[in-house]
Amino acid sequence: MKGEHAVASGRANGSRALSNSRKSAKKRDAILRAAIEIINAKSFALATMSEIAATLDLRDAALYYYFPSKQALAFACHLRSLQRFDAMLITVDKNGGSGAARLEHVLQQLLFDAAENGPWLYLGDLSYLTDAQRDEISVWALRLIGVLERYLSEGIVDGSIVPCEPKLVVQMLLGMLIWLAKWVPSIKDVTPERLMAAMGMLSLEGLRPR
Repeated sequence: MKGEHAVASGRANGSRALSNSRKSAKKRDAILRAAIEIINAKSFALATMSEIAATLDLRDAALYYYFPSKQALAFACHLRSLQRFDAMLITVDKNGGSGAARLEHVLQQLLFDAAENGPWLYLGDLSYLTDAQRDEISVWALRLIGVLERYLSEGIVDGSIVPCEPKLVVQMLLGMLIWLAKWVPSIKDVTPERLMAAMGMLSLEGLRPR
């Protein structure tokens, strides 16, 4: 009986630990989402830990339990955004298609993911991070940007994209997405479908052969 009780207790403790772990991960995700929204809207300098905590009905101390500083929180926000982008590119590559089709799929998924899971913390001024943090983000970001440039280059080869300079085109597309992150939340009833249609007319159509 004693052994059975120990086993049962162990299972119960394990279940509680798993439940607490999931609850903690969910809370961490909520903090990252709120922080990204506020930093995108106000900038890192003007965003405060108190404001981020208040949007989640948390005390400042609860926020510092998950992230020891605003710098650590912002770094985590950057990493989460890069992880989401990385996973998206892996899925797009698995689905295949022409260079143009994959590029369009990425832009479409970026908009739908943001609508469902909250905005992305786009790369910009990283001066508030440590040298090591900046290096990690830069290496990761350059690799992901390289994938987008590859889609353009492959699209030129397969004929789905007109000859262009992939590096410049990718930077223009990313710049457009950065401003969308700041502008769209203030516009009522804007949907990913409407944004994708506008982006298609503005940029993707110009990349397609006539």
